[in-house]
Amino acid sequence: MPAHRTRPAPRQERFAVLDPATGEPFDEAPDQRPDELDAIVARAHEAWRGWRADPAARTAALLAAADAVAAAEADLAPLLTREQGKPLAESAAEVARTAARMRYFARLDAGPRPIADGRPVRSEIRWRSLGPVAAIVPWNFPLQLASAKFAPALAAGNTMILKPSPFTPLSTRLLGSVVSAALPEDVLTIVTGHEPLGARLASHPGIRHVTFTGSVATGRAVAGGAAASLARVTLELGGNDAAVLLEDVDVERIADRLFWAAFRNCGQICMAVKRVYAPARLYSDVVEALAQRARTVVVGAGLDPDTQLGPVSNAPQLARVERYTARALADGGRAAAGGRRLDRPGYFHAPTILADVPADSPVVTEEQFGPVLPVLPYRDLDEAVEAANSTGFGLGGSVWGTDADLAETVAGRLECGTAWVNHHAELSLAQPFAGIKESGVGVAGGPWGLYGNLRPFVVHRLDGES
Repeated sequence: MPAHRTRPAPRQERFAVLDPATGEPFDEAPDQRPDELDAIVARAHEAWRGWRADPAARTAALLAAADAVAAAEADLAPLLTREQGKPLAESAAEVARTAARMRYFARLDAGPRPIADGRPVRSEIRWRSLGPVAAIVPWNFPLQLASAKFAPALAAGNTMILKPSPFTPLSTRLLGSVVSAALPEDVLTIVTGHEPLGARLASHPGIRHVTFTGSVATGRAVAGGAAASLARVTLELGGNDAAVLLEDVDVERIADRLFWAAFRNCGQICMAVKRVYAPARLYSDVVEALAQRARTVVVGAGLDPDTQLGPVSNAPQLARVERYTARALADGGRAAAGGRRLDRPGYFHAPTILADVPADSPVVTEEQFGPVLPVLPYRDLDEAVEAANSTGFGLGGSVWGTDADLAETVAGRLECGTAWVNHHAELSLAQPFAGIKESGVGVAGGPWGLYGNLRPFVVHRLDGES
C-alpha cells in the first residue's frame, strides 16, 4: 500500500504593498479569500464566550495590550509611514493616540443602573455584549481608526474581525499581532485582501455589529450587506468641513492653524477643513496668507526628517485630486499656489490654494480628500453660513474670529456633528464623534462608543407576594 500523504494546504495568495513616496512595491500582504471568513467568524464566536465573562480580566488584558503598542512605536511608526506616506512624527503620534485610546476604553465601566419610575417593581438596566463585530477601516489613519473600532468593542466584551484597506495592511497586521499577544486567541483577528472580502465580512450572518469608516458610496453598500442579517451598523463617512472666517478675524494670527487644519496628513482627513469662506474685504489677504504657507512647506518622503507634508497615499487618490484641481481651473479658478502634480517619483501633489473657484465646482461641493483647498469670498454672514451648510455632508465645521462669543454663536448655526471656534479637528477621547446627513450613522467616541457595542438587558424584580 502506498504511504499516506497529507494534502498540502493551499498556497496563500499575496498582493503587493506600494510605498507612496516612490510608487514602487516594498512588501506583500496576504490576499485572503472570502470563504475563509466562515471559520474565522466561528472562532471569534467561540472566543466571545470566555472574553465576555470577566470584565476585570478584559481591563487588565487591554491595558497590557496598550502598553505593548506604546512599546512597539519604533516598529509601528516607520512601517506606517512607509505604506501610508505621512511624516514619521505624525506616524509616531498616531501610535501614541492608538495606545491612549485603548487605555481610555479599557477603564470605562458600563455597570448596572437602577430605573426609578415610581412603581413597586425594582428595575435595573444591565449591559450585554453583542458577539463578533466586523470593522472595516480606511488608509488615512489605519492604526488610530483600527483602535477606534476594536478598543470599545473589546472593552464591551465583544470579539472583532478587522479588515484594513489594501493600501495599508502591513502596519495594521503588525498592530494586530502586538495587541493579540496580550489577549486570548481569536478575540481580535486581522484579515487582509481585496474585494469581495470586505463585502462578505459586512454581510456575514455570524456578525452582530458592523462598524465602517470610509466613503459614502461604500458605506451605503456596507449598510445594505449588514441589513441581510439585521446587524447593527455604525458608519463614519465623508466630510466637507467648512471654515467660516468672520469680519474681525486676525488673518496672520490664525493662518498657520487654518493651513494645518486643512493640510495635515496631506489633507487626507475626513474632518479636515476642505472649504474656507472669507469676508470679501479680507479675501485677498486670506488667499495670500495660505498660499505663502503652501509655497514654503517642505514636501517629501515621510521618512525624511525635514518633511512636513508627505505624498498622497495612493495612485487612485492622487488621480482624484488631479481631476478636481483641473476641473476647478477649467471652471475659471486660479491656483494661488500649487495646482499640479510634482514631477518626481511617487504620488506627490503640490500643496494647492485655489481662488476664484465657482461655488458649484466639485472641489467645493464634494470631498477632495487631498492637499487642495478652495477659498471663497462672501459679503454677508448669513450667505456664508448658508453656503457652509449647502452640501450633503455634515461632519464638522469651524468659525474663526476675534470675538469668540460671536464665533460660538455662528458655530451653533452650522449643520454638522462637531463645530470648533478658532481651531479645527481636535477631538478628545471622551467626546462623541458623529456626523449628520450623509456623514454618518451612529456615534463613536467616549462612553457613546462603548454603549454602541452593547445592548441593554432589563431585569424587573418584585419582592414578596404579588
